[in-house]
Amino acid sequence: MRKAQKQEILCLIDNLYKVQEGIKKALEQNNLILAQDMISGGQESAISLGEKIEKVEGEGHRTVICIEEYCELLFRVYEDINKSTVNAGKVQKLLRKQLIKIENSAKNDIAVRKEVVFFPYKASMWDSLESIYLAAKADPDCDAYCVPIPYYTLNSDHSLGEMHYEGNVRPDGTPIEYPKGIEITDWQEYDFEERKPDVVYIHNGYDNWNLVTSVHPRFYSGNLKKYTDKLVYIPYFVLDEIDPDNEQAVEAMKHFCFMPGIINADKVIVQSEDMKKIYVSEYLKAAKEHGLQGKHLDREYLEQKILGLGSPKYDRVLSIKKNDLYIPQEWLKVIEKSDGSWKKIILYNTGIAALLAHNEKWVDKIENVLETFKENQDEVALLWRPHPLIESTMKSMRPEVLQKYMMLKEGYLAEGWGIYDETADVDRAVVLSDAYYGDGSSVVQLYKQTGKPIMIQNVEIFA
Repeated sequence: MRKAQKQEILCLIDNLYKVQEGIKKALEQNNLILAQDMISGGQESAISLGEKIEKVEGEGHRTVICIEEYCELLFRVYEDINKSTVNAGKVQKLLRKQLIKIENSAKNDIAVRKEVVFFPYKASMWDSLESIYLAAKADPDCDAYCVPIPYYTLNSDHSLGEMHYEGNVRPDGTPIEYPKGIEITDWQEYDFEERKPDVVYIHNGYDNWNLVTSVHPRFYSGNLKKYTDKLVYIPYFVLDEIDPDNEQAVEAMKHFCFMPGIINADKVIVQSEDMKKIYVSEYLKAAKEHGLQGKHLDREYLEQKILGLGSPKYDRVLSIKKNDLYIPQEWLKVIEKSDGSWKKIILYNTGIAALLAHNEKWVDKIENVLETFKENQDEVALLWRPHPLIESTMKSMRPEVLQKYMMLKEGYLAEGWGIYDETADVDRAVVLSDAYYGDGSSVVQLYKQTGKPIMIQNVEIFA
């Protein structure tokens, strides 16, 4: 049983104590009709209490048996009133003794299990939560749920557009887009308002502040906060490490430090202690600018709220072995040479920030890069992996470059000399490849953990 559910049970038992006091007073005043009415009401409350416990703990639970005995006792008292053979003091003593028995059983025989739920929205970003989920799943005193939630691409006027959902499963229950072994719970079947999970983890903290996508409004952090004891936000990205005293670098990323998910969260987990310092300082500045009060301006509180414990993304990429990867057959056709040996695999990552900064020139750069790798395809296999929201971003914020980009992409796919990776598993691309080339992004920081070469492309320079 959940902590909140058990607390509700104890509150209902406390109400039964109050009902008993009312029965005693009615009997002392010889108001027998009122006493019987209160007994009937108490019996209904006790039955409802037993059903609540039975629903969670199952039939034959010790506390439910105690409640059944209590209901039988109430019935006998009711019948004794009809016979005018009731003694108010004796009745109170008998009822209280049985109710104490119920209360002690509820406290001692109903075990509290922690319920932890994870609300990812894009499967490609699940790695920011996975290692915590797996640890919770392995805890015998914890029930952990992965509940992918729907999200929307936004129209140019920022209204909700097309809805997307990446939590579908096959007939045997295995996930289609999430890693094998992750148990998926349908978002429409997990009623967090009713269940009130002990801990909620999210990796999208924007709520309605994003200009490209939005999770379903039901899952905005402000609403989730109402139904859990602890809301935890972990960024779905990792950034290049920054010296907290580097004002220019901090200025470029400070927008990540103040958003609804961080405002509403009880805990925020970031990738390092230096990043924690930046988050705390920038949060304080933004909170003042937005007129927030109280704990939002309390540095000591924020030092406890924002924790530099590292990113689960690192845990996952370091746990994967190359020999364990599933390589699609169409990828192998690109990777393997005629003698069966493998070409060098280059992960070409293209991101949103570079698109927004360079517009059409960014697309021209991609075209140039593809031409260069095509000329060297006998020795090098290109694994092109664009940011999963790149096309949604173009539709919403850079529609003028979308057509040219799509023609470039479709031509690349039709020619088939390289790999195009739009799967949810970025870690496979990181582990499989021999070197990184492309835009600066959170993938770069992840790639650094492998120790393999990294080169950031310069959009201004063409081969």
